[in-house]
Amino acid sequence: MTSRESVPVRRTHRFRRGIRLHPAQAVVLGFASAVLIGTLLLWLPVMTVEPGGTSFVDALFTATSAVCVTGLTSVDTQLHWSPLGHVVIMVLIQLGGLGIMIFASLVGLLLARKMSVRSRLNTAAEAKAVGYDDLRGLVRGIVLISLAIEAATWAFLFPRLLFAYDYSPADAAWHALFHSVSSFNNAGFALYSDNMVGFVDDPFILLPMCAAIILGGLGFPVIMQLRKEFARPLHWSMNTKLVIWATVVLLVGGTVYLAIAEWSNPDTFGPLAPGAKLLAAFFMSTQTRTAGFNSVDVGLMHDESWLVMDVLMFIGGGPAGTAGGIKVTTFAVLFFIVVTEFRGEGAVNIFGKRLSRAVHRQAITVVLTAVGAVMAAIIVLMHITRLDLDRVAFEAISAFATVGLSTGITPDLPPAAEVVLVLLMFLGRIGPLTLGTAIALRDRRILYELPKERPAIG
Repeated sequence: MTSRESVPVRRTHRFRRGIRLHPAQAVVLGFASAVLIGTLLLWLPVMTVEPGGTSFVDALFTATSAVCVTGLTSVDTQLHWSPLGHVVIMVLIQLGGLGIMIFASLVGLLLARKMSVRSRLNTAAEAKAVGYDDLRGLVRGIVLISLAIEAATWAFLFPRLLFAYDYSPADAAWHALFHSVSSFNNAGFALYSDNMVGFVDDPFILLPMCAAIILGGLGFPVIMQLRKEFARPLHWSMNTKLVIWATVVLLVGGTVYLAIAEWSNPDTFGPLAPGAKLLAAFFMSTQTRTAGFNSVDVGLMHDESWLVMDVLMFIGGGPAGTAGGIKVTTFAVLFFIVVTEFRGEGAVNIFGKRLSRAVHRQAITVVLTAVGAVMAAIIVLMHITRLDLDRVAFEAISAFATVGLSTGITPDLPPAAEVVLVLLMFLGRIGPLTLGTAIALRDRRILYELPKERPAIG
């Protein structure tokens, strides 16, 4: 072989090495591909009730909302999409909730009975796994847990819809399935124009959905550890303890506040019986874990309720699950950092363990990036729409935190504003840190350190 013939071979080899993606890049590309495929499918005329199909922007918005398990809608889910469109939305929700890399790894396991090294890295990056030894068991566990919780939720919803609401067996089965998948994956899509308002006083519908939402919001690492060591809390990891305690505190706090704030509101909780008011308060507090269903009209709630819900939505649920937001662990870490600083202590100690300093930087990076992205989006949306700050802020935070709660302005937004929300939903689902890592083609290794200096703070 001559030297001229060997050159293309070397170039091809370099090219092949050059296109290998960082795990974070693979995650971003996987979600982007799913959004694109979902958009093209929903763009087809057969996906809508009315002939002619839907606009590309509405198809993009709905596909992004489904894959990113958000639940914001620019069109009426019940009336706009055909039954086939509803099936596509449900499949996109399931894919987005499981995770594209996890689903791809599952397919590989089913077909080839093995996982490549690249698949292990990609799956570990998306599942926030620490080790790579038993990723096959991790993937199987995630899928089985998801299907088991969705099946249990379906088992509660199906007979209730069948016997209490006179649904046909086929309709009851389909509605129970769709809302079970949407609940566990914290998606917030519903097959009713008024979402879940028609079930505001029915605990047999709302409580099973809340249970699925909370479990999905805990995150798969927490669920899998609780499954093995539920009765041995001393063996729980710091991550599990933080997620459990933060979830309980935020759920209870949100329920109490919303019950007090909306108790006498004639447009929301006012007409309900006391028990139904508490149920509505708990249900709406649960939705701020990034689920996005609503049993009352959010647009008619008090401004102070919106503000507290903004905070709860921004915090979100647990990492490596179906929830969004900055994650309760990030919020808890920053809380303990502040407490440590007030005490004048050197190291941050949580539940008898010392917190790694690298986590300090990650938490601060996530929060500041999230705040910057949301603030930039709010400014752009206000220039585009000229709407009030409180409604625009609520919509932007709901999109970034992949919640799906809305004050009612989303269907009336211009296409440019919908694109801004699409970007927020994608960023919120991927995560600022993952997206930032994906953009950076390689890690920068600094071989030297500069002299230290302390600027004045505060």
